[in-house]
Amino acid sequence: MINVSSPHWYRFEDGGTLGIKGSEGGIIIEDEQHDDGGRITLERDCLRVPLAITLTIYGWTVHSRFFADEPTAKQAYEDMKTALLPVLRLLPETADHEIDADEIESALAAFVARFP
Repeated sequence: MINVSSPHWYRFEDGGTLGIKGSEGGIIIEDEQHDDGGRITLERDCLRVPLAITLTIYGWTVHSRFFADEPTAKQAYEDMKTALLPVLRLLPETADHEIDADEIESALAAFVARFP
């Protein structure tokens, strides 16, 4: 069964992570989650780069990208959120639903190729 839930993202932990240290060692300036199983985080002043985006698809992958300037990073953050929705909709709604792992892995590979 394919998810058909909301296309909306919402603040992770009601914004409680904003201003704290993220996975790339920077300060979290954006952090959103989607009910279909994804999270995206934007950090600034990271350990090795000025900005980083970390995308998590629960149970499937974590993908990070690095940027030199904030306008480019913020545009990439929005572009990635939009492009991720079709991938999230491939995920099963519950653990007892059948999945097409090949289709999901193919969609993830295409996403990473588009957003290296």
